Amino acid sequence: MTSVFLKLFAAGFYGLSSFLIVVVNKSVLTNYRFPSSLCVGIGQMLATIMVLWMGKTLKVITFPDLDTSIPYKTFPLPFLYVGNQITGLFGTKQLNLPMFTVLRRFSILFTMLAEGILLKKTFSLPIQLTVFTMIFGALVAASSDLAFDLQGYAFISINNVLTAANGAYMKQKLDSRELGKYGLLYYNALFMLIPTIAFAFFTGDMQRALEYEGWSDILFIVQFVLSSVMGFILMYSIVVCTQYNSALTTTIVGCIKNILVTYIGMFFGGDYIFSWVNFIGLNISIAGSLVYSYITFTKEQEQKKKS
Repeated sequence: MTSVFLKLFAAGFYGLSSFLIVVVNKSVLTNYRFPSSLCVGIGQMLATIMVLWMGKTLKVITFPDLDTSIPYKTFPLPFLYVGNQITGLFGTKQLNLPMFTVLRRFSILFTMLAEGILLKKTFSLPIQLTVFTMIFGALVAASSDLAFDLQGYAFISINNVLTAANGAYMKQKLDSRELGKYGLLYYNALFMLIPTIAFAFFTGDMQRALEYEGWSDILFIVQFVLSSVMGFILMYSIVVCTQYNSALTTTIVGCIKNILVTYIGMFFGGDYIFSWVNFIGLNISIAGSLVYSYITFTKEQEQKKKS
């Protein structure tokens, strides 16, 4: 019973965290027009490092100290972590929430491919058909996206590939039990912080962020800080959900959360343009994701009963 509760709690924790960060990031980057997705990502890395460092110092949590073997033990997760984070933020800024979430359905297809290659998993015909339905719905919606943005589509496509690779590699690293969930989170952020700051200076993002006029707005500051802290909470919830369940379950929970974000995003953010073809495509994709989630969950339960 405790095991089932932990699995459900981990899944629910990830779903809620994932929902909140999408809404907060959208508000910061679109509603407040904050000019730098990179600097939002840097804020999330700093929050992750500070929270985990304090936790270790106070002996609330433990993870291995830095040594020459750590980069090898984490590779390639730090690169996947920062790529996943930054492309997700850029995609959030460029796309309206319904299209952002429906295009994220492709991450399920890529997760299946990644788990098949890295973890040697196979998937039944019903699961393959529901994934095809989700992808078909996303393509229908995209064909009539009146707010089409090529950059946004490119970023979210890269983000889908990186999400799938990150989930599969995360499961592989957690199963090896070398660094643990806290160690993976801490060193992912630590190793990529300085390169990301350097990149932000090089591209002029840091200068634009420092010159942003909204720093005098208390509500903006609260949401920016919340976005930074939620970045850590989201990464932690992904690790916990993947550890207690699987990379695929984590993707399913994210998919169900996206249904809620899709409908709310039609009214929140102010950048969704309604068309019937787009709306029908969104709902085809949502229907596919619901059936997919049901099939995958019941299949997982049956396999656990047999074992």
